[in-house]
Amino acid sequence: MRRSTGVVLGGAVLVAAAIAFGVQSVVRTAPGAEDFEGAGTGSVTVEITPGASAGEIAETLKHAGVVASTQSFVDEVVRRSKEASLHPGQYRMKRRMAAAAALDLLLTPASRVIRKVTVPEGMRLADVLAALAKGSGLPLSDFTKAVAEPDKLRLPAYAKGQVEGFLFPATYEVEPTATAADLLRKMIVRFRAAARHVDLERLAAERKLTPLQAVTMASIVQAEGGQDADYPKIARVIFNRLDRGAKLEMDSTVNYVLRRHTLKVSMQDTKVASPYNTYAREGLPPGPIGNPGEKALRAVLHPASGDWYWFVTTDPGRRITKFTDKEAEFLKYREELNKNLGTN
Repeated sequence: MRRSTGVVLGGAVLVAAAIAFGVQSVVRTAPGAEDFEGAGTGSVTVEITPGASAGEIAETLKHAGVVASTQSFVDEVVRRSKEASLHPGQYRMKRRMAAAAALDLLLTPASRVIRKVTVPEGMRLADVLAALAKGSGLPLSDFTKAVAEPDKLRLPAYAKGQVEGFLFPATYEVEPTATAADLLRKMIVRFRAAARHVDLERLAAERKLTPLQAVTMASIVQAEGGQDADYPKIARVIFNRLDRGAKLEMDSTVNYVLRRHTLKVSMQDTKVASPYNTYAREGLPPGPIGNPGEKALRAVLHPASGDWYWFVTTDPGRRITKFTDKEAEFLKYREELNKNLGTN
């Protein structure tokens, strides 16, 4: 049976409800506000908005069919003094739950639906923003606007307003109240933590690099690298070329300018006009070409020892990279790559 404030359900309707939701969800007839019995059945996702009161949360739950009445839920919250324990977010609930069971579930961390966004190492800024927009549900335009105001993102001073390179690759939880700027700041905070962990500023100075140059070099290492073990060797090749005042001639920098990812870089490609084209200009590009992870940062700060001047990822499928200080070997490795790419 069901207590009501003016509406009496017919027996057929009550039986249908019992069949649909199970006998445990039949409404209690004890004095007080309407309430269901038991832990409920089925599944429904409800969203608690920031700043919602217990009464507003109760309305949301009632509308979703979770609780029988707003009063039963509010009474339970007040009885247990949990007004300050209800937090915004999305929650997995059940239909036709006792108010006490509904409150228990809202207080259980595992019931909260948490959006997560994973940003892989080396992803470029434009791709990071697209991934964040997709994973968070926020408009991409919000992220592009936030990037256009770098002074509000708490970048390190040495970043010189550049966001590229400082959005640390990791998995991030997206709070329901988070804005695009909040997510970007969270990534930059994570970068700062990684920079402290690897002692970026001090060790970069020992390598006669500014922190920005170190991050820029790490982004190239990340983009060029096949296996983690190759990163320190790639860093050494870059240092060796810088020490000789030679051009770096890194395909990854050309691909960055052309906004693509490929191992097939033509002679024409290497003539593209850009300060990021290391075939055309000496030294490091003016900023990062992606967002490196901690291993790439460490490789720059702790490069391998060796005289290598060239490297070629001869077998991209197996991520095999070969290093040499002899041009003849370099040409041989390049032919090996072309063969594996089917360009011969």
